Amino acid sequence: MKLKEDINPLLLQVFRSVVWVYSVITFLPWYFFSGAGTNLERARRIKACSISGHPAGPYRAVNSREKLVALVQPGVDTLDKMFEFAARRFPNRDCLGTREVLSEEDELQPNGKVFKKVILGNYKWFTYEEAYNAAKCFGSGLAALNQKPHHNIAVFCETRAEWIIAAQACFMYNFPLVTLYATLGPKAIAHGLNETEVTHIITSKDLLQSRLRAILCDVPRLQYIIVVDIKPTSWSDMPRGITVYNMEGVKELGSKPVQMDRRQPEPSDIAVIMYTSGSTGIPKGVMISHGNLIAGIAGMAERIPNLNQTDTYIGYLPLAHVLELSAELVCISHGCRIGYSSPQTLADQSSKIKKGSKGDTSVLKPTLMASVPEIMDRIYKNVMTKVDEMSKFQKTLFVLAYNYKMEQISKGYSTPLCDRIVFNRVRSLLGGNTRVLLSGGAPLSAATQRFMNVCMCCPVGQGYGLTETCGAGTISEMWDYSTGRVGAPLVCSEITLKDWEEGGYHSTDKPNPRGEILIGGPNVTMGYYKSEGRNHEDFFVDAKGQRWFCTGDIGEFHPDGCLKIIDRKKDLVKLQAGEYVSLGKVEAVLKNCPLIDNICAYANSEESYVISFVVPNHKHLMGLAEQVQVKGTWEELCNNPKMEKEVLRVITEAAVSGKLEKFEIPKKIRLSSEPWTPETGLVTDAFKLKRKELKTHYQDDIERMYGGK
Repeated sequence: MKLKEDINPLLLQVFRSVVWVYSVITFLPWYFFSGAGTNLERARRIKACSISGHPAGPYRAVNSREKLVALVQPGVDTLDKMFEFAARRFPNRDCLGTREVLSEEDELQPNGKVFKKVILGNYKWFTYEEAYNAAKCFGSGLAALNQKPHHNIAVFCETRAEWIIAAQACFMYNFPLVTLYATLGPKAIAHGLNETEVTHIITSKDLLQSRLRAILCDVPRLQYIIVVDIKPTSWSDMPRGITVYNMEGVKELGSKPVQMDRRQPEPSDIAVIMYTSGSTGIPKGVMISHGNLIAGIAGMAERIPNLNQTDTYIGYLPLAHVLELSAELVCISHGCRIGYSSPQTLADQSSKIKKGSKGDTSVLKPTLMASVPEIMDRIYKNVMTKVDEMSKFQKTLFVLAYNYKMEQISKGYSTPLCDRIVFNRVRSLLGGNTRVLLSGGAPLSAATQRFMNVCMCCPVGQGYGLTETCGAGTISEMWDYSTGRVGAPLVCSEITLKDWEEGGYHSTDKPNPRGEILIGGPNVTMGYYKSEGRNHEDFFVDAKGQRWFCTGDIGEFHPDGCLKIIDRKKDLVKLQAGEYVSLGKVEAVLKNCPLIDNICAYANSEESYVISFVVPNHKHLMGLAEQVQVKGTWEELCNNPKMEKEVLRVITEAAVSGKLEKFEIPKKIRLSSEPWTPETGLVTDAFKLKRKELKTHYQDDIERMYGGK
């Protein structure tokens, strides 16, 4: 993972000698004043162990061996109590912030396309007390519109302050909240709304116009639509029987002297019915109780050191995803402030930010941030592309500093001088104050994780969890700088490894026990909505009354109690000759190739080799085309057989250096000129591949690559 040092050997030796002298002079005072010894000790200690003594487990964190944690604070066992506790403890602290839109304009691009650009002002904030009162009035207003306790209500909205206010209102008044991804297709949206029998839905003006309006006649029970945007809009052409309110109007209803009675929830009551992203088919509604979410919050919060009201979190991932919802609830439970953003306005270089104006991270300067590997991979590739464009001196300085810092990190040491001189500019991409980055939703490659450690000057905690476990399972400790692992079980969870005979994974394997990951604990959810068959397959209760979820992921436990995800049952394909190929493993290795923006590996049990669909990196593909003297438009290059052959050659080299087996290396590829975004329906909102949709989309190419055409 070191960068290549293209420098005169004599100069390199001089540099290393200077670094050695500097290290000798500064090491002892720095070591004692920085607490490096303590951090090194923490990184090396045992973090979890099998409480049964058997290699299969169950494994628990060392500080929860006797009992799993289920509460953040004593007596705070539901989400409404948690928000009330925070509002009383931090009444005047900033809670939820949104940037003011100063102006919008259309900008013509060189290719003829028109992009909408915005100039944004400063953040405007709700205090905790103001947010609590807004939620209370909104909940009372919903009750005045005949929303009943224990009757489902849907939220179909972008990530914004109003989403959380609406959610907290529903938690207070015991309205189970149905969450749906904003990028789901019309059939999936209608399926979720009809299955949960909602009569009220909370949405935005944009989503009502672009997504909901077309399916309103397919949702016969729907009566009320609440639009969260402040500017009132006339909706005269709604189907008969549907009334549209805006959020402020509903709050006014709830603020009248005759307030509706509030039936407080119990820990066992459903808080959220969260529909999954549908990566494996029709989205499933996961029933999450108040007690489940509180336990998950308690587990996650314990793994973030010194979490308190001075922290600032940037919210931009979909709140319909369990990672973002859990992260924001963790922040609220500890009095942090949450500033809202979007992937299009996140940084100064983001697609909707007008050149010369500031992105959200530059204004907010967050200390905490959650991300998915897809976004971190993009940052990694963009920075490395800029490094390649530097002058020889600048590039040499960056590479030497990068390799030096990586060496120091592996020993548990920090490099304050390097951080200030070399990496400060890269760190400023995320505002410059980030102290913890949390990655979840999919595996993060070792190369990207180490890059973020080095260049962003902060630890990257890899987490592992699922909607079915409230996103809680494991998170790596912040002083553990190892890569490729997801850490020890959280204090709310325990993990058992179940033998999987077909895949050849057993708890008795050497050197490390391996098997299917089963997660147990108070954070394991109530099951799938109206799906008893799946509930019996995927969930079970043990003899002690503990609830468990069978994840379908394959993991191994290391001697220090940390878990590594090594496979997935659904991603394992047996080739014609009997070899097992892990599609996820192939993709993880090849995504580090600069030429690849995204990749989906595919294999058929009736065939003897792997094929792949590839979204190439625009800049690198154009450069490769120039090298091999192929001319044409972007679409023509992606459809050119010679370019396919050249890209396959580069991919094969990357696969060999990534130590893939010969049968795992794709033999044929298809280049895609269109990127895979949630809007295309080929990836989820968390950028997980939708394999079924991708297979359908590329069916003709599959037949061609396997010799059918």
